[in-house]
Amino acid sequence: MPTVDFGIGIGGEAGQGIATPGDILARIFARRGLSLNAYNAYQSIIRGGHTFLTIRASDGPVRSMGDKLDVLIPLNQDTMDRHLKLLKAGACVLFDGDRLKPGTHADGVQLCPLPMKQLCGANKLAGNTVAVAATLQMLGIEFQPLEEVITRQFKKKGDAVVAENVKVARAGYDYASNHFKAFPVKTPKLAKGQAVLTGNQAIALGGAAAGVKFYAAYPMSPATGVLMWMASHARQLGIMVRQVEDEIGVINMVIGAAHTGCRAMCATSGGGFALMTEAIGMSGMIETPVVCVDVQRAGPATGVPTKTEQGDLWQVLGAGQGDYPRLIVAPSTQLDLFQTIPELFNLVDKYQCPGLVLSDLLMSEGTASVDPDELNFNVKIERGEIIFPNGGGNGDAANSSSGYNDNAYWRYKNTSSGISPRAVPGVPGHIYVAATDEHDEDGTLISDEFTNPAKRQMMVEKRARKMETILSHIGPPKLVGSETAPVTLVGWGSTEGVIREALEMLAGEEGIVANQLHIKWIVPFHVDEVSRILSKSKRVIIVENNYSGQFARYLRSETGIKAHGHIRKYDGEPFMPHHIVNAVKEQLAGQKNLSVPVHEIYV
Repeated sequence: MPTVDFGIGIGGEAGQGIATPGDILARIFARRGLSLNAYNAYQSIIRGGHTFLTIRASDGPVRSMGDKLDVLIPLNQDTMDRHLKLLKAGACVLFDGDRLKPGTHADGVQLCPLPMKQLCGANKLAGNTVAVAATLQMLGIEFQPLEEVITRQFKKKGDAVVAENVKVARAGYDYASNHFKAFPVKTPKLAKGQAVLTGNQAIALGGAAAGVKFYAAYPMSPATGVLMWMASHARQLGIMVRQVEDEIGVINMVIGAAHTGCRAMCATSGGGFALMTEAIGMSGMIETPVVCVDVQRAGPATGVPTKTEQGDLWQVLGAGQGDYPRLIVAPSTQLDLFQTIPELFNLVDKYQCPGLVLSDLLMSEGTASVDPDELNFNVKIERGEIIFPNGGGNGDAANSSSGYNDNAYWRYKNTSSGISPRAVPGVPGHIYVAATDEHDEDGTLISDEFTNPAKRQMMVEKRARKMETILSHIGPPKLVGSETAPVTLVGWGSTEGVIREALEMLAGEEGIVANQLHIKWIVPFHVDEVSRILSKSKRVIIVENNYSGQFARYLRSETGIKAHGHIRKYDGEPFMPHHIVNAVKEQLAGQKNLSVPVHEIYV
């Protein structure tokens, strides 16, 4: 059991510098070996509005942003008014006592006014640093780590700026020591520090580990962080990075790069992915492997650009017209994103088809700690049946079908596996046409004048046959908890951690035994294993961040299983554990079979 588990909320309007104190706290907690989760609820404006950053840290696993705040740092009156009333006994609020006035609050909440004018002196922008320093003192963390992080954070601005910020931090730290009551449990320092990364950084790092040498994108939140990381590390890693005029150009450039044998990737959000779908179908037709990431945000259209949702599942399932093989995967954590990208590249190279990744704002822009040893960059790279000009690769150019010159190269050879040897351009004796029209085994177009029903049928079946063996290379979902539990919570993508935490709360606080089945691989789908597990459950409840129950519909279409209950959230904010706990309780009580929680702090 963890000895310490706390949440810190920092709020204000855009432009008040909320990200910097958040980064400082995250670095310090991670260096101490604490696990952490950080989520920034912000708006798509440069100034004004309401932004609220939540950082949760613990010496045990941290799977979500949690339910409670132990420390509130309001940088303006609006944040004070929104969040103070939600604090419970034992929590504290650190605020500028010269400007902000606390309102109604629960008994036992410690009010900690800081005389900012006195502590900051002439540096009016240092109030955030003072509040961070006071927070660390109350958590029992020594001053030295803060001094080290401040030095690193402001190093580029010169020694004078570093010295000024260290000075005001020291003043805030000492003031808290002399005037405020510290938390009863001191924050431990563990033996091993943690790494900190966002989901977008994890996607980019995973691409680098997979051997990506071409990355293209059009900036679209919340996927822009992948482009930013790739661009800043392009020269160091030898990756060609291009910001393209639109998403149509992006996906076509990526497919072009992949056609030459280069591992190529792109990332966008739902609106950009919509523009890519025709070309993704081309990737399926010409059997060129690419990886495309859809970082979901609240839609439709431009929707709410800075809020999270799981609303693109059916869009991705329907990407491109017609039937063609594709892989769709929905990782559940930042570390899972990092590890999945290389795995997916190996699979799309082997099966010569597009691979689509479903992330979302919560995971891609959220920050988490990971064990550095889990960030393995020496992954095994498998290129499948590919032939390079220098003779490299595993492809076999031999052909055995009838009707063609036996010495010719058949790019789309009708093999028993459906996988054909793929020669990149420039291999002597391996000339072929790669076009979006239907074609014969050697690439001859059969879509118009030379339409041949038998050959058309053969090529459709040839491409489809690739999917018959792919499940053997993908691990099936596993049930967490007792098989005899009366309730099974089913989720996909980023909801895994919050469902797991709700599971523990149900058992520990409510005496309700439940288990969890989390789905990562959407296509291909482990129909038999999922059906076997869920057929034993007395009550199946599906948890997802959308209005229409997109995964519930998909599950029913694939397995025939109709869920007994649903928990859906579509207000733009992620689930908190108590949302799921309360919903399960009311559904077990027979009050309803559809629960729609809303984020309380914005009511």
